[in-house]
Amino acid sequence: MSAVAELLDGFDGISRVRIVSAARPGHSVVAAAVRPGAVDTLLEALRRQGVPAAEITLTHVEAVGSLARGPAEASLVWADVLGTARLNARPIARYLAFMFVAGVIACYGVVDDNVILVVGAMAVSPDLLPITAIGVGVAGRRPALAGRALFTLALGLAIASLAAGIFAFAQNRLDLIPAAFNLTATGVLGSLTSVNNETIAVALAAGVAGMLALETRASAGVGVAISVTTIPAAAYLGVAAGLGEFEKATGALGVLGANVAVMVAGAVATLALQSSLMRRALARRLGNGA
Repeated sequence: MSAVAELLDGFDGISRVRIVSAARPGHSVVAAAVRPGAVDTLLEALRRQGVPAAEITLTHVEAVGSLARGPAEASLVWADVLGTARLNARPIARYLAFMFVAGVIACYGVVDDNVILVVGAMAVSPDLLPITAIGVGVAGRRPALAGRALFTLALGLAIASLAAGIFAFAQNRLDLIPAAFNLTATGVLGSLTSVNNETIAVALAAGVAGMLALETRASAGVGVAISVTTIPAAAYLGVAAGLGEFEKATGALGVLGANVAVMVAGAVATLALQSSLMRRALARRLGNGA
């Protein structure tokens, strides 16, 4: 542990290195404050030193302010992004329950032509999480992560569409759908049967925003804006299928697939650009002898 502490103490971007005695006799803990730009390089050095990954703990601290003056430091930490993506790629029961609830709410939003209900369904939906995990998997060349996240996303959207379809079918059978309802003339979602330039532009912007939100822990606030490209299309797909209008359902499926593909492309491009800029900044610091 003394060797590990000495290694940390020699790293640029690391301060306040200390060794603390642990509760177990003969054990100790090495702790240090690490700037974000040094985290990934440090983790690789610790692995080469023989420190098991299970023995390393990272705690993300939001700094309120600092007396030190200098240029702002990039906040992208690959180890942090990758760890978050692994958690978000899992199809846990809570995620699936939220997607089911989002499908039910969006179904009533479509049937009643109520934009407030559609926005509410978007707020409930957590589909931003697996979408960004797919982007991390693709950008990081981790096909297993990308595949698991894609399965989670597809399962969640299928559940949302199924919930919308079941409730639309039930309302139709019970004669609860408004007499003047026309799926084609729906004001809220009437354009979700074909892909156009607006579809591509909005999905691309949503993918960029989603990746930035993942890095800054702002996914809860940005999730509503991201879901504008997924939940409405998934709900429209389910309602159309539940009412037997399969041609419109096929069109909505195409829009949903295009939205997801473009969002992932935007997320991957954002992460790749940030990584490239960070590598250049690191090369410049090393070239200046920092």
